[in-house]
Amino acid sequence: MDTKAFLELLCNENGVSGYESNLNPTIIKAFERYTDEIKVDKLGNVIALKKGKSLDSSNNIKIMIAAHMDEIGLMVADFEDNGFIRFTNIGGVDPRTILGQEVIVHGKEDLLGVIGSKPPHLQDPEEQDKAVKMEDMTIDIGLSKERVQELVNIGDTITINRKLQDLIGSRITAKALDDRAGIAAMLDCMKELNQINHEADIYFVSTVQEEVSMAGALVGAYNIDPDIGIAVDVGFGSTPELSKSKTLELGNGPGITLGGNIHPNLRKKLINVATEYNIPNQIEINAGPTGTDARVMQITREGIPSLVLSIPLKYMHTSVELVDMKDIKDTGKLLAFFIASITKESLEGLLCY
Repeated sequence: MDTKAFLELLCNENGVSGYESNLNPTIIKAFERYTDEIKVDKLGNVIALKKGKSLDSSNNIKIMIAAHMDEIGLMVADFEDNGFIRFTNIGGVDPRTILGQEVIVHGKEDLLGVIGSKPPHLQDPEEQDKAVKMEDMTIDIGLSKERVQELVNIGDTITINRKLQDLIGSRITAKALDDRAGIAAMLDCMKELNQINHEADIYFVSTVQEEVSMAGALVGAYNIDPDIGIAVDVGFGSTPELSKSKTLELGNGPGITLGGNIHPNLRKKLINVATEYNIPNQIEINAGPTGTDARVMQITREGIPSLVLSIPLKYMHTSVELVDMKDIKDTGKLLAFFIASITKESLEGLLCY
């Protein structure tokens, strides 16, 4: 499957944290061509295994690559007498980005609605200078309270109604590119690995609930017990209001994270591989916990040496997230050549401090 077409299917689907299973058929269909086994674990992670080619396959190196499939979203909290819906957030939703948005309420059927609030003409002067709080917003789906309650339950999820759009060149905009871009990078990695010999068994894990707890990566890593864990996520793309030292340039390749969450020798190896194969990359500094699946992988069981690759992304946690498909391809290529460089002979030396 074409990677961009795959990513479009993922981003156009709904799957907020805890409710990701709608994505499973699309992921499984794309991954099964390039992997040997696929299963869905008890928490909902999709785990695709690509076996390595080793003389002693009973004791292969295990590498876990994690990219989360969940997205931030909203949830029905209450109903007004006029049929309007009150809601709360699932994950890190900035209320300033959702006012006036068209949404889909995922009730017994998908229902279109809009997020509204008091018009500025009717606001008091002191209200006009303040951002509208989420608790002061409602969703209008144009139905009476009685009809709304027939179709919608407390706890039903809500997503922004947004489809992936092409921009100039290789750039695209969509909701949920955080982190379905990472899942697309895993697909590109699989395609590259089909043409490269590798000793390690590779577990491609599309994780659940990263935006609320990282629970998917935690249980996935505990079950797989890999020798190396790699989180593929997104990093802050450069925009005029952000410091260059805290951002990544779109089109310049993935960010290779540096910080306490990252195994130093593995990071050096990753940079050497990027240099050897002329794969564009950038430095991403994150001194403490990265806020990615690598955070929980690192401290699972006895500790798992971890890395983070970050795809540059603008406008994170909005419905107009923006990435460059070139960065996704470069991320997949770097992952593949890094995996191919890991052998039983070299692993022990790499993991030593």
